[in-house]
This record gives sequence, C-alpha cells and structure tokens, in this order.
Amino acid sequence: MAGVTIYDVAHQAGVSIASVSRVLNSPESVNHATRARVLTAIDALGYMPKAEAVARARKSTQRIGVLAPFFTYPSFVQRLRGVAATLSTAAYELVIYNVDSSAHRDAYLASLPLTRRLDGIIVMALPFAESVAERLMQRLAVNEMDVVLIEWSHAMFSSIVIDDAAGGRLAAEHLLTLGRRRLGFVGDSDLPDYAIHTSDRRLAGFREALTQAGQELPADYVALGPHGLETSYRQAQRLFDLPSPPDAIFAASDTQALGALKAARDRGLRVPHDVAVIGFDDLDLADYIGLTTVRQPLEQSGRIAAELLLARLDDPTRPNQKITLPLTLVKRETA
Repeated sequence: MAGVTIYDVAHQAGVSIASVSRVLNSPESVNHATRARVLTAIDALGYMPKAEAVARARKSTQRIGVLAPFFTYPSFVQRLRGVAATLSTAAYELVIYNVDSSAHRDAYLASLPLTRRLDGIIVMALPFAESVAERLMQRLAVNEMDVVLIEWSHAMFSSIVIDDAAGGRLAAEHLLTLGRRRLGFVGDSDLPDYAIHTSDRRLAGFREALTQAGQELPADYVALGPHGLETSYRQAQRLFDLPSPPDAIFAASDTQALGALKAARDRGLRVPHDVAVIGFDDLDLADYIGLTTVRQPLEQSGRIAAELLLARLDDPTRPNQKITLPLTLVKRETA
C-alpha cells in the first residue's frame, strides 16, 4: 500500500513506534505477542520501508546471514566453516543468528528481509510454515534478497539436503554384515518444534533395514534422551543393563557415539569385540578416535549453500535447485 508509514503500523498494531522499530531491527528483544501484532499489521498494510531507505538498502551490504539452532554443536560448526570459507573468498561478511524458538525463527524471517541489512540468508535446519514461506517470498521479491536452505527443502527456495533414513539403513546393513544380531539405538527425544528431527529419520531407516533382514528392534533397545554426551552415556548404560545387552549400537550422531563408547569402556567392554559402535556425521574428531560412522558432507553442504546463494544474487533468474548430497559409511576401528 503506497504511503504506509511506520506510524500507521504502530497505530494498527496498537503499539509504540519504538516497538515497531525493535521488531524490525532486533526481534529477539520483543515478546511474542507484541511481535505477532506488529507483523500482522505489516502484512495487512503492506508496509515497506520508505522509498529512499529501500534505495539505500538495495546497495550490496556484502553481508550474508545464517539462521541456525544449536549453533555450538560440532556438526553446525563444520557446516559454518564451509559457509565462511566461501564467503571470505567472495569478500562477504558472515553474520550468525542463533534461533532458540519457533517464534524467534519466524521473527527473524519476517524482519531481516524488511530491514535489508543482509544480501542473503542461509537457513540451517529450521523448517517453517507455508505462511512464513509466502511472506518471506514477498519480502525477498521487493528487496532483491535470496534464501538457501540446509537440511530442509521447500519448492520456493534452493536447498541442500541428505537422506537421513538412508544413513540409518547404511548403519544397519553394515552391522548385520558383521554378524551382529542384538542391535541398539541411541538417539534424541524431546526435540523442540522448531528443529529438524534427524534422529527420528535415522532411526526409521535403521529399523527398516533390520525389518527387511528379518530382524526386529525391540523397544527396550531404543534409548532416547536430550542430545548430549552425558545423556547418551546414561542411555548406553541402560542398554548394557539389559538381560541380553546389545552387541552393537548405532548412535544418531558422533557426539552420542562418544557417550556410548565411554559407557562401554567404563563397563570393561571391548570395542568392537564385545560391542560395535557406529556414529553419524563424521565429525573431525571421528578419525582421531577411530569411530566408524556415516559420513555426511558437512563442510561441503555449507560451501554449496553459500555458492548457490551467491549465484542467485548474481543472477536472480537462475532457477532454484534441490541438491541431495551422498552419504557414505566410513569404516574404522569401532565397527
């Protein structure tokens, strides 16, 4: 709507101009209810920053934003390393936005394209609703930005994904080939609604391969808990307490595999003679500890995401792409 100002948005939302400004510039500092009212008013009025601000904004900022949950996890650090390496050679600055709730995610996706302090956004492992995608596309079309997704796909955007279920199948097939028959799983539970549930997908593929081989995965052999070393250590200990403990464990991440390895060591179990352990990710540390794992190309996924984003910024007519990166089983000493 032509002529709509920040004053109109504030009036429509029933908030102060300062509140609207905070929603646009630092949405994490505004409570969810106020943020929702302001964004609803912006959508209803079709508000965009005044023409001269847009004109200034359209000049390249040489900054790319990355939205990510759990950004301290080693897997995210390796992905970010790929993003950073690509952006540094192209003279772009990397700005990281930590997301710890669905409201936080949606606020960033609504406000960042409006403020136009970025040339583009990489959204890492954060699914979002169709309504959010549509609003995002409207803002991007006006402000000449672009978005690339990692670990989740949407037809409106380029994306880089893996087949988590296929990774679970790789782990099961390898353990069965080794002659293991009492297989356990250590994975995640109680994941927040704003995150990708990769552990569930990896478990589904693991279970599917066992079923196809005529094996079952009893409920007692599935140990789930919040992601982390200490939790996975306790979950593995619970599996080892079973009357017939598993002779192999597939962990949904290398971090959780480390917890299982320590639990085995503390029990005096020999790895892989008494119990084999497989992880997922192939973190840098996996090679140093001899961990057998399902490798996903973490750094490569970050690099490709940044390359796709820069290519779209250079040529907005370039079609969106969905790239599925291959998974491989890396055999080392633990299985």
